[in-house]
Amino acid sequence: MTDYTLTQLPWLATPFELFAKLCYQNQHSHAQLIPVDIALGGIELATEMAQMALCIDKTPVGACGICKACLLCKSGNHPDLHWVRSDGNQIKVDQIRELCQSLLHTAQQSGARVAVIEQSERMNIAAANALLKTLEEPGANTLLLLQTDTPASLLPTITSRCQKIAFTHPTKTHITDWLDALDLLPIANAQGQRHDVTWCLGVVGGPLKLAASLKSQHYPQLLEYRQDWSASLQSGHLQNSLLKLTDIQIIDALKVLYLYLRQYVLKSNKLNPLIQSKVIELAGDVMHMTHKLATMANVNTQALCQNYVLQFRHVLALS
Repeated sequence: MTDYTLTQLPWLATPFELFAKLCYQNQHSHAQLIPVDIALGGIELATEMAQMALCIDKTPVGACGICKACLLCKSGNHPDLHWVRSDGNQIKVDQIRELCQSLLHTAQQSGARVAVIEQSERMNIAAANALLKTLEEPGANTLLLLQTDTPASLLPTITSRCQKIAFTHPTKTHITDWLDALDLLPIANAQGQRHDVTWCLGVVGGPLKLAASLKSQHYPQLLEYRQDWSASLQSGHLQNSLLKLTDIQIIDALKVLYLYLRQYVLKSNKLNPLIQSKVIELAGDVMHMTHKLATMANVNTQALCQNYVLQFRHVLALS
């Protein structure tokens, strides 16, 4: 089950409507690439597309919602809906081979057979190659839905065999309006202005995860990181929360630093081009480290943060 219905995610309305129309007319491709991050509702979209394909009494705008197939989908028990998720950090070849074998069987409900591969970019090389034959010859009334957070990470041999769902990212204004409708925005100040919470989208990954952060203590923690980075970079010494980061928290803290450095360059009009390029280069090093930390067992968080503070101070000293 997903946390939101498709109607609660307005930026997904158009891509679903286009698919629903083709599906109703039985003109859709047997393989659909869904380039919509999980934090933008990629799972919700894939779920609705799967139900539409399996629905016995389709409408031009979506599944009927009341037939046996729809009820089985909603309960998570449809025997002809196959869902593949990563085993750890990868989707492994045995998972794809098992899926392909399952799709060879006759549909138990005498309708379509649908497979959803969640975060399909996580397929390792062997898994991706194992899927190719099924993508080329899927069998009658079979639909493969490949949801991906990072389409560029998929093999060209995979993407070339799929019809790509057209998707336009929501603007910050759209996301703010959506959060407002969910009553998740901070209370306005005396001047009627609200703090812009979308600054951290690059940290959390998208609106759904931002909403989750606003419902918890995660967002206040990100704000604290931003304030403490600002104070640390000005003083040259680590402040408050940056002195006690865990191995898990360091990734969020470094993502906040990356955004802070980028904004520093954008807002500091008087910086000379050399300093600007050096700060951007430092930001790139920070982001590279966040990716590296995902595979590291442990790290001296305090030493790492202090090193970035000193590098920043050194760059400013060049002016």
